[in-house]
Amino acid sequence: MGPLPDEKKLWKNVREIPSAARTVHPREFHSRGASINPANRFEALHFEEDPHDEVDEDSRPRKTVFYRDGSQSIIARNNSPDVGFETSVNPYRGCEHGCVYCYARPTHEYLGFSAGTDFESRIMVKMDAPKLLEAELSSRKWRPQVIAISGVTDPYQPIERKLEITRGCLQVLARFRNPVGIITKNRLVTRDSDLLGELAAFSCAAVNVSVTSLVEELQRVLEPRTSPPNARLEVISKLREAGVPVGVMVAPIIPGLTDHEMPGILAASAKAGAQFAGYTIMRLPFAVAPLFERWLDEHFPERKAKVLSRIRAIRGGDRLSDPRWGTRIKGEGIFAEQVATLFQMSCRKVGIGPRPELSTQHFRCPREQLTLF
Repeated sequence: MGPLPDEKKLWKNVREIPSAARTVHPREFHSRGASINPANRFEALHFEEDPHDEVDEDSRPRKTVFYRDGSQSIIARNNSPDVGFETSVNPYRGCEHGCVYCYARPTHEYLGFSAGTDFESRIMVKMDAPKLLEAELSSRKWRPQVIAISGVTDPYQPIERKLEITRGCLQVLARFRNPVGIITKNRLVTRDSDLLGELAAFSCAAVNVSVTSLVEELQRVLEPRTSPPNARLEVISKLREAGVPVGVMVAPIIPGLTDHEMPGILAASAKAGAQFAGYTIMRLPFAVAPLFERWLDEHFPERKAKVLSRIRAIRGGDRLSDPRWGTRIKGEGIFAEQVATLFQMSCRKVGIGPRPELSTQHFRCPREQLTLF
């Protein structure tokens, strides 16, 4: 990969981050989703370890380092017709969860990092996100609409427990009563039940809990630092008790590995209180493909050929990823049709309905109201 940014300069920009939050000891998070750092596609030079060198696994640099992101705006916009939202807030770039299949990994290459272990160990944090969000919602140009937290990386990854950037954004959204949709794999979302409940009282909040598998042994190696399956089902129950609309995202479905679990995931989620559901099928853009192939070699070598063959069948027959709108999320072909039919039948069987519409009619601008008095 190409050379990393000058860390001395970057460290000068993280003074406001509590020292205890800067690094995570390797014994605390002993595993990574990715086991390599593939070359950055934008860099001409990259480093490769000599395969003949004996490397002590415990000596590898595994500490997670956090850098301050100096972004001057926080609301991202997209015109993709198949993602379900037009605006989003991403408090973090990179994700400690380390899901090996994450489609967001290639975005780290724009920062000069690798989509591999860099993505899960070199995290950019937007400390000013709540302040920036308040400024943008206060603007006369803002038109109330649903904001997704987060459209790229998980807003409740472990460092959020200390930095509370996502919570700060929710506090702003609650003051403005601007609707928000959240998707996460982490039980930490229940910490913010108070704010989500406050928003839900005005039909301004909904949470999707992502569940890929109910098999904890698989979850540990596929999504190494996410909450275990039982904890995610507990999240659904707690949010439902708090009056927050909550659903399940069966995502991503991995053909030949987790696709058979869909009915069980939906049934368990409905029992826990899920009101709506969705799904996506695995796609492997850019560097994610070799990362996932290596992961299969390491954990499921006997299934590798079947899994990759099924993914290609869903992606036109000869690809592991399809960037086209309309097919990139749900796929195409006979296997994709089977998944769609099974999903619809399973939802009907367990009584899961459509996602609720969030409301913008209660939006208010606190500053404008104060000036009236």
